[in-house]
Amino acid sequence: MKTKRFLAGVMSLALMGTLAGCGNSEVQAPTDVSVTTAPNAGGDTADAGNTDDGGDSAGTGDSEGSETTAAAEERDLKAEFAELYGDEPITLNVFSTLANYNGIQAGWFGEVMKREFNVEMNIIPNTDGMLDTRMESGNLGDIVIIGAGGDYDRAVKEGMLYDWNDDDLLDNYGGYIKANMAQALENNANLSEAADGNHVVHGFGHNVASSIEEHEAFIYTMDVRWDLYKQLEYPSVKNIDEFFDLMVKMKEICPTDELGGETYAVSLWPDWDGDMVMYIKSFATCYWGYEGDMGLGHYNPDNGEYYYALDEGSPYLQSLKFFNKLYQAGLIDPDSMTQTYAEMSEKVKVGGTFFSIFDYAGSQLYNSEEHLNEGKAMYPLMPDDATPICAGMNVLGGNRIWAIGANTEYPELCMAIINYLCTPEGYLTYWYGPKDECWYYDDEGNTCFTELGEAAYKDRKGTMMPDEWGGASFNEGTFQANNTTWTRDARNPESANDTYNCENWVSRRASLNYDILNDWREFSNAYNAQEYMNSRDYKVLLGTSFSIASQSDELKVIWKQVTKQVTTSSWQAIYAKTDEEYDKIVADMIQKCNEYDPNGECKAYSLGEAEKRKALDDAVRNG
Repeated sequence: MKTKRFLAGVMSLALMGTLAGCGNSEVQAPTDVSVTTAPNAGGDTADAGNTDDGGDSAGTGDSEGSETTAAAEERDLKAEFAELYGDEPITLNVFSTLANYNGIQAGWFGEVMKREFNVEMNIIPNTDGMLDTRMESGNLGDIVIIGAGGDYDRAVKEGMLYDWNDDDLLDNYGGYIKANMAQALENNANLSEAADGNHVVHGFGHNVASSIEEHEAFIYTMDVRWDLYKQLEYPSVKNIDEFFDLMVKMKEICPTDELGGETYAVSLWPDWDGDMVMYIKSFATCYWGYEGDMGLGHYNPDNGEYYYALDEGSPYLQSLKFFNKLYQAGLIDPDSMTQTYAEMSEKVKVGGTFFSIFDYAGSQLYNSEEHLNEGKAMYPLMPDDATPICAGMNVLGGNRIWAIGANTEYPELCMAIINYLCTPEGYLTYWYGPKDECWYYDDEGNTCFTELGEAAYKDRKGTMMPDEWGGASFNEGTFQANNTTWTRDARNPESANDTYNCENWVSRRASLNYDILNDWREFSNAYNAQEYMNSRDYKVLLGTSFSIASQSDELKVIWKQVTKQVTTSSWQAIYAKTDEEYDKIVADMIQKCNEYDPNGECKAYSLGEAEKRKALDDAVRNG
């Protein structure tokens, strides 16, 4: 590989521009990616300069910014890689701890990779201890997507990740990243230094922001069946009790879904459970604005207080009690403990539920063209006392890291692909499909959907892609590795003034016009969900450099026992038939957890992480 890398360096000396020029390429790229993003971790840091030894630099020195150079426009990466690697298609192993898919990337995104890079991607998820297996083998994969904290630290310490400044890899094949993500690269070098003492860039975190001045889009929107709310003549929803009453009333007027099945207030799924039951934890995040992805409990971003999940009156236990109340009223889908996210989604699509705390599991599933034309829809309705959370924009990137495996035979190709996904064309393609096939810029520079692109955005599963773009549904063709580069609410520098989020495109304002939507707009005095959420009280989780610290081997054992007990008992508590049964299950859960952790190490660890987070938050607030 040293010969190949030397050749790559020689070929690139005159081509130091970025892949941004792909925006003018005649080769089109495939469409959308269904990725759910979580709040970032990040913070303020100075840009790093280059160092003489090549291995220590964050690669954030002088650059040409985001300008597209003539060399970049003319650069034919496919031809370069043919000279480097030959003409045969190359299979890249993409190991992602976020993936829910195992196998060859198909559909439109697979076709994009073939057209742009002559690449076939083999997606490898972290199932059945795959991370440990690949670590032991000494080869994580070619492109690696891994969580910050323990997994990333381990990969760095064991030499599993490629140094992006080795042989000028970032300069030659990651120009757009270097020019536009300098702080995210430096932040990654800091994470690496904390792991093994070496200030080396191995990648960058997801959801990078172009500015720290705004927050990301809300995903906790409390979508409800607006047509039913309208039918009930818009009853008051001041608090959680009145929200419960609303769910009871909705079931009274709508006892069955479109297929004749029983309706419920909400349908849950266990696929995403971690240290706690995900939906219970996330309801507290949605309703009270407490961050739940930080230890065993919730963090208040306003004041830095931490609420341990097993403490009496904690947000987690309040949320758990609310869901048991729903269950006792016949308002929780009884399949919630055993079904998958996909199975839950099918129920939402046919009107089987009345609310979702997440937009992607509510309005984005239910609001099909057919439903909207029938006067049916899900739209946000926050109780008056709710203060949902949103993530502050973070120029340092989040906690899901893009990296390259140290033992890949194709580092140049891996870097070029990640770089492509950071360019405006690459990122719009990632979300919405091939340029000109699904989206384009008008004469004023506004980002616009084609008819196919609009249809795919509204109905991902029901919209079929052309055969030349892989066929199958738009949803089946999305990038299965499940990670983002920019935050979707970052500004697109190639557009007039759009972000990457199509919900805010100027071009779409006139095209969305349904009676049910106009009714919600009149009631909410807002044009869309984000405008509505911005008009209400909410909390912001600031963008800082925070990441969860690794645990000692002893704590890992205790943590696994305690969190398994919490998730198992929580599901049992949700399904309790009486208040007495519920109280006994919760009391037993707390007692067993205390037996596993008699010295309170899990709580101490969680509180320690909260203190670190608060210090970083205070630093951002104080400038």
